[in-house]
Amino acid sequence: MASTDFVRTAAASWRARLGTAAVVAILAGACAAPGAVPASPTSGASVAAASATAAAPSGSAAATTPSCGTDPVTMNAYFETGFDLPFKLSEEFTKQFPNVTWDIKQDQFTNLMSSTPRLLSGANPPDLIRLPSMVSLVKDGLLKNLDDYAAAFGWDKFPPAQLAQNRVATDGTRGSGSLYAMGLNYSLTGVFYNKKLAQQLGMTQPPATVTEFEGLLAKAKAANLLPIMQWNATASGGGLAFPLQNLMAAYGPTDPINDWIFQKAGATIDTPTNLTAAQHLQQWVEAGDFPKDANAIEYTDANARFGKGEGVFMFNGDWQNAVYDKDLAGNVGFFVFPPGEAGGKLAAMSAPLTYGIATKAKNADCAAFFFNWVATNDKARQIDVTVGGSNPGGPTDLAVPPAAAGSVTNETLAAGGNVAKDNGAMDFIANATGSIFAQGWTPELQKMVGGKQDAAGLLKAVQAEYEKELNR
Repeated sequence: MASTDFVRTAAASWRARLGTAAVVAILAGACAAPGAVPASPTSGASVAAASATAAAPSGSAAATTPSCGTDPVTMNAYFETGFDLPFKLSEEFTKQFPNVTWDIKQDQFTNLMSSTPRLLSGANPPDLIRLPSMVSLVKDGLLKNLDDYAAAFGWDKFPPAQLAQNRVATDGTRGSGSLYAMGLNYSLTGVFYNKKLAQQLGMTQPPATVTEFEGLLAKAKAANLLPIMQWNATASGGGLAFPLQNLMAAYGPTDPINDWIFQKAGATIDTPTNLTAAQHLQQWVEAGDFPKDANAIEYTDANARFGKGEGVFMFNGDWQNAVYDKDLAGNVGFFVFPPGEAGGKLAAMSAPLTYGIATKAKNADCAAFFFNWVATNDKARQIDVTVGGSNPGGPTDLAVPPAAAGSVTNETLAAGGNVAKDNGAMDFIANATGSIFAQGWTPELQKMVGGKQDAAGLLKAVQAEYEKELNR
């Protein structure tokens, strides 16, 4: 959710926060070299000072450093509906740089899947846009190459894993090559749970294996509790992809999953271990572990219902932390989905909340400066944690701001460290191609909920759609 992007991408950055994927040729029009820049500032005052000393406004060839300049700038932006983080960041940015205002449009993630190429190629392309996918956009020359900005701001000194999902190589695969997007923060997905309801089931600590987790699902059913709240409506995308990918990582290695998302040669999602995972998901569906109306539930509705006490568990990402802390104050916990066997490694979708810049963006320098500000500014990093609930990333010498005492964010940040130790980070399976989520995962998962698709058929249908898209 992906970068992902999968996985930072479902309503999502749930969705793709977790994004992307097929360059046969690198963008011919990479951004003009922005020039040398001093060490990245980390405070509002120092950032403002750096901007004020810029020689020219955004987009000017005379500028000696990428900045927003001092003349009025209106940033043309497309954000994803339902997520407060980019809005809060843009508000704080304008407080620090009053010459910058925002013309923000927003849309559902699934709509961005289909509309992004048109928006990027239009007469007024966005300076900043939430990216549901990347590779085809790079192939078509619609995303700006950010390598020169990375050199100017020192992003190449960031931990390589932070940028890997937003790189595209000349062979059309992600994970290496030039940089075409940045993350506003770096998300983690897993299992949220209602502490009071979990205690009723005798859960005193997170389950150590899938078998233990499934035992809790059975206990919930026996107690007339909904085991798992989850969305699966078309408008929000197939949210059952979240538990499915967790099951895939529980029963098999993560590298083949990432290879498939990154479009490595010969990669397939239709493997024996993934079949085992899909069979478990099918069993959960048939056992009534999800709401009967899952195919009609949108992302925001699912979260509202979970916040009102419907569902013991919910598969989601840390970008939802602030809402859960508000709706379930002191009553929400989080754990990384357990492995298939005790002692197995922990794995989770962990990806940047991916945003890119149009190749022909009018304010590309200002957009790049915004990316750097998000990663290095004290207030921006605090917003990442407080509002986004995620690690802000950025330079390793900058501390992660604290979350409020008792916030579930403390649990998700700690869990992310454990996933990192096990090298278990995955991009989101929704990010493999530009249409795989809308044309593959979502309809096939809906068919499974409706009793018209089984585990084997699900994987074969999605793989066929994947190959069709790659061969277009």
